Amino acid sequence: MTAPGVSHRKLIIGLCLGCVGMFGFGFALVPLYDVLCEQLGINGKTSSEAAQYSQMQVDEARTVTVEFMAQVQPGMPWEFGPAVKRLEVHPGQLVRTDFLAHNLSSNALVGQAIPSVSPGQGAAYFNKTECFCFNQQVLAGKDSANLPLIFFVDPDLPESIHTLTLSYTLYDITDKDLAGALQAGAMK
Repeated sequence: MTAPGVSHRKLIIGLCLGCVGMFGFGFALVPLYDVLCEQLGINGKTSSEAAQYSQMQVDEARTVTVEFMAQVQPGMPWEFGPAVKRLEVHPGQLVRTDFLAHNLSSNALVGQAIPSVSPGQGAAYFNKTECFCFNQQVLAGKDSANLPLIFFVDPDLPESIHTLTLSYTLYDITDKDLAGALQAGAMK
């Protein structure tokens, strides 16, 4: 028969190892989720790098509706939205549109837009050659900007997809030191 202190010690060690294992598994879930979604094409993430457009055959017999949506992080004093809410495009056609941003505060702010496409399977076929989401957007107090988006829909988009929705969420990533420098006019 073992002493009661030894069996309690084994139980405590086992429980502690179980907690550490669950904590580690929780951290592993994020990269596992990203890999799984990327492989299955269900994450809606678009590339964070500019696509190269080469002359391709435009499928004028087919029209895809591209809808644009935008939202701003709660508490961020910007107005942000698409210049047009919907476009009819032909796969293979190079298209330009704009998003509009306005800093409502009197302080300089830095924003970063994060895109997603739905349905998620369509993200692999939505290609941005130029996008404001590739860079941070700096706006002085009360300033406005037109933010360009140039894209094309790959002609290999599955026939079952008739509508793609491109959505941006704008986040305030202002660093306090950067904001002070912008306010002082050291950067623009």
